[in-house]
Amino acid sequence: MMFDHDGTPVRTGRAAVNGTSLHYRAAGSGPAVVLLHGVPKTSYHWRHLVPKLTPHYTVVAPDLRGLGDSARPSDGYDSATMSDDIAELMNHLGHESYAVVGEDWGAVIGYQLAARHRDRVTALVFAEALFPGFGFEDHTALTAENVAGGMHLWHLGFYFQPDIPEMLIAGHERELITYMIKFERSRPDSATPEAIDEYVRCYSMPGGIRAMLAVYRAMLVDAEQNRRAARKKLDIPVLALGGSAFIGDRNESQMRLMAHDVTGHVFDAGHDLAEEVPDEMADVLLPFLATHQ
Repeated sequence: MMFDHDGTPVRTGRAAVNGTSLHYRAAGSGPAVVLLHGVPKTSYHWRHLVPKLTPHYTVVAPDLRGLGDSARPSDGYDSATMSDDIAELMNHLGHESYAVVGEDWGAVIGYQLAARHRDRVTALVFAEALFPGFGFEDHTALTAENVAGGMHLWHLGFYFQPDIPEMLIAGHERELITYMIKFERSRPDSATPEAIDEYVRCYSMPGGIRAMLAVYRAMLVDAEQNRRAARKKLDIPVLALGGSAFIGDRNESQMRLMAHDVTGHVFDAGHDLAEEVPDEMADVLLPFLATHQ
């Protein structure tokens, strides 16, 4: 369960958009902000941040295509298509303009949303993500630097193989998700049993792991989409957020390739800022949103 600042449970719903069905959570009033989660998480990732935003904003937190309680179609897991899902959802909900906050894969999708729907997105917050086509692939290499820095993303190559990951992960979703989430945090205790249970519930449902892997398997398509979109830099304000123990200031350096107006902030944290340091994240996020509605 997620709550707003008054302790009222957030609204939930489903919307048929872009050839699929998205589950979403919504709360608050005021200008719209859409929160896009990463993998292996769901919109539940934002539970600590939502009540900090709802006094000022209408918050929409969807489960991305194939993830959480959204439908799991057979295709459409490239970031451009998934960004169009969100554009249609926000239009369906009556929001003509909105700020976008994305983390991990949700940040890459948020970038595509801003690039493809420039008349709708007022500001972009890009948190803890690497861009396919702009260095993401480099971290799959087995090098001393990647291993020593905790940035050897071994799982990308594993996930990319057909059939084998599904076979090996089946029945071990809890072990994989627990490991991935805790390993990437400098505060592993912030991955509470309740959060782990919720993520495992969703990724253990029929098609859950298939959909998760499909996001990674679209990386080469994403890379071309990102390279194409980057030819025209974003002209909206961008806030790039990092965790010092994971992607850090590389979030800002990447976004400077993609946008003209970029500011950055690095927290004493790992990969999952909204669960590890939600208060600190809100302290940086709220002034940025207030300035760029």
